[in-house]
Amino acid sequence: MISGADVHDHWDDQLVYSLRSELGPDYDIRYPVMPNEADPKYAAWKQALERELAALEPGTIVVGHSVGGTILINVLADQTPHTSLAAICLISAPFIGAGGWQSDDIEPRSDLAARLPGDVPIFLYHGYDDDTVPVAHVDLHARALPAAHVRRLANRDHQLNNDLSEVASDIRQLGSDPKSK
Repeated sequence: MISGADVHDHWDDQLVYSLRSELGPDYDIRYPVMPNEADPKYAAWKQALERELAALEPGTIVVGHSVGGTILINVLADQTPHTSLAAICLISAPFIGAGGWQSDDIEPRSDLAARLPGDVPIFLYHGYDDDTVPVAHVDLHARALPAAHVRRLANRDHQLNNDLSEVASDIRQLGSDPKSK
């Protein structure tokens, strides 16, 4: 998820299309609309994500893009989901804290990794040509989440050129039940 007017229907839908195409019909991809996507607020998105997370089946993989990824990882750090996750994937997510962006809504966390389920793999994807969120943010996330699998992608923009083939490949490699959010 990225913030901005009509992002759900005119930007991130292309990412969902790519992921759906790469994974095929065995994967159920849910793509919820977040409240007031043009001006995302942590509290409102947290409520929406908590509802979505509560409805997930065990073995689900959660994927968040841009600000949505940042909010997703912080929601998961605030409260462990009721069901076990197979993986967490963050795409072009801004880092909140020292060296990253500041936020009035999200507190920087020095203990982010400790607050997440330790047995859930985390994947971080970021394009070198991202002119929205500098690629240095993936390194900041990697320091905060030292067990994360980091994918720095050459010649890819903030939307990873609308090509989530690497994300799909990692999801297929997990060998979990084919569920994705």
